[in-house]
Amino acid sequence: MALGSGTTEVGSCREAAAALLVVAGVVVTPEPPEEYAYPDYRGKGCVDESGFVYAIGEKFAPGPSACPCLCTEEGPLCIQPECPRLHPRCIHVDTTQCCPQCKERKNYCEFRGKTYQTLEEFMVSPCERCRCEANGEVLCTVSACPQTECVDPVYEPDQCCPICKNGPNCFAETLVIPAGREVKTDECTICHCTYEEGTWRIERQAMCTRHECKQI
Repeated sequence: MALGSGTTEVGSCREAAAALLVVAGVVVTPEPPEEYAYPDYRGKGCVDESGFVYAIGEKFAPGPSACPCLCTEEGPLCIQPECPRLHPRCIHVDTTQCCPQCKERKNYCEFRGKTYQTLEEFMVSPCERCRCEANGEVLCTVSACPQTECVDPVYEPDQCCPICKNGPNCFAETLVIPAGREVKTDECTICHCTYEEGTWRIERQAMCTRHECKQI
């Protein structure tokens, strides 16, 4: 019994000596071994994120959001597939899969601080009409105003094109004269508005004729 007890004490001392090393009077505890050493599968297989092993020649996805790969002797061979284009109005993209997917589309347009629904038409000025397109862009057209029949047109509120409040007219030098009759601009000059050749558009400058003035 004594021999057995002595053997046990010697074993305990050896274990304690293995656990503690004395270097220059300082007790040093050796680092514990790694908890787990991953095996080297190069040339033998491939491992995904969860630790599952795939054989050479197998196709697999390394992770939940990764694209499929082919296990080769050189390691995983992964090629990004040609993914479909996302809709231009997509505002919420799911990237948890190999190809991103649109989860929500925008059904409105933002223009000059205001929001408009898809295909909605609206006026931003008396002459400018716009539309919210399906791709999220706003397209606008500007009205083309016809040429006025006067040289002094005016713009009215909420109207796009100018109007001739004083009727058709033209310039006789700096004087504005009405169309449709002759106007005596001085004692010797008579002017009248004319039309552009082949049209009913009035020329901006009148045609004037000077006559002999009576000598007083």
